[in-house]
Amino acid sequence: MKTLGQQLTTYASYHRDRRNIATHFIGIPLIVVATQALLSRPNVGAISPAIIVSALSAVFYIALDRRYGAAMTIVLAASAWLGSAIAGLSTGAWLALSLGGFGVGWAIQFLGHAFEGKKPAFVDDLAGLLVGPLFLVAEASFALGLSRELHAEIVRAAGPTHSSVAYSSVST
Repeated sequence: MKTLGQQLTTYASYHRDRRNIATHFIGIPLIVVATQALLSRPNVGAISPAIIVSALSAVFYIALDRRYGAAMTIVLAASAWLGSAIAGLSTGAWLALSLGGFGVGWAIQFLGHAFEGKKPAFVDDLAGLLVGPLFLVAEASFALGLSRELHAEIVRAAGPTHSSVAYSSVST
């Protein structure tokens, strides 16, 4: 199994344009919550496919790194709670929010990859579907000045982030 740094570096190599990363902060949460909502309707007691998928995902994240795994477990619990709340709505509202959120989330993702000029990471490695939410948690931690060594490792291997929007300077 790849290490946390290897997983994030592989994913980051598909995500160096800041606009693409920004779209992921919208698209991925929409996809995760919509998926949780879709998987929350069928259940036996308190156990639903959403809970099972969340638990298995948490095991994956914890195996990569305890701290990031703990953070991801909290993210998964929050998204499972929100997904369950959506699943408790009328069938029409549940489907509209779940399928709508899923579709809009993916549309935003593909817009980001149009900025990037690269295909999504999951096309080459399905693990990218699990690493995407983790990437957001890592990016947020980097923005807060945390995990500096991990951030440096990723930048060394994948390169720095950039924006292809050119800014001109005016000299006086």
